[in-house]
Amino acid sequence: MKNNIIIQIYEVQTPSEAEKLIELGVDHVGGVIISAKEWQLPVVRETINFIGSTGSKSSLIMLFSELNNIFQALDYYRPDILHFCDNIASTYSIYGNCEDLMLLQQSVKEKFPEIKLMRSIPITQSGMKNQVTSIDFARMFEPVSDYFLTDTLLVKSSGSGIENQPVEGFVGITGRTCDWDMAEKLVKSSLIPVILAGGLGPDNVFDGIMRVCPAGVDSCTGTNALNPEGKPIRFQKDLEKVKRFVEEARRAENREV
Repeated sequence: MKNNIIIQIYEVQTPSEAEKLIELGVDHVGGVIISAKEWQLPVVRETINFIGSTGSKSSLIMLFSELNNIFQALDYYRPDILHFCDNIASTYSIYGNCEDLMLLQQSVKEKFPEIKLMRSIPITQSGMKNQVTSIDFARMFEPVSDYFLTDTLLVKSSGSGIENQPVEGFVGITGRTCDWDMAEKLVKSSLIPVILAGGLGPDNVFDGIMRVCPAGVDSCTGTNALNPEGKPIRFQKDLEKVKRFVEEARRAENREV
C-alpha cells in the first residue's frame, strides 16, 4: 500500500491562496521568482512565512542561477526547498556547464544546510523517442540534491531536436505529460525521492501514481484557472481542480497494488 505521497502545487504567490491550498491537503506549496533584477517580493516572503507556520513546506523556484543573487534571495526568503529547473538538456552539456550547476548546488548546501534542494530532470514528452540522457543527468546531480522532479522537455515531432521551452533556459509549465516509462526508470534507480511532474492534473494524477510509483506529484498548469480562450492563467489556481487533484492522489496513495 502506498503511503504519504507528497502533493506539490505551483505557482502560489500570496498567503491567502497558500492557506486555501493547505486546507485542501497540499504538502508543498511552490512560488516563483521570475527576475534577478526584481527578486525582492514582500508578498512572496509573507507567503513563505505563512507556510512555515503550518505543517506544509514552501518550495521556491528562482529563474536565475548566479550564486551571489541566489544567496541574497535565500537570505531574504528562507524557503524550505529551493527548486532548480534549468534546462540542462539543451543549455548545458554533460561535460560542460553542468559542473557549474553542481558546484552551485553544493555551495548552497554548505551555506544553507537547512534548505533542501530539488533538481528538475528533463524527460521528453509522452510518445516521443527519448532524446536526452535523463538517468545520466540524475546520476550527476544526485549527490547534491534532496529531491528530483521529472518535467517535460519539448522536442520536435520530427525527432530532429529540442523545441523552445515555455520559459527560455528552463523546463516546466508545458502542460504536457513526460514519458512515464522513463520516469518510472528514474524512480526505480534514484537514491533520493522523485516527484512526478509534467502535465499532471486531476484527470491523470491517479494513473500517473499507479504507473510510476513516485514519492510525490506536482501540478502547475493542470490546476491553473483558465481564461475565456481556455488557456491556463499563470499564478492563478482553480481551487476545484486542486481539490480533485488532491483527492485523486490520495485515492492512489491508499490503493493496494
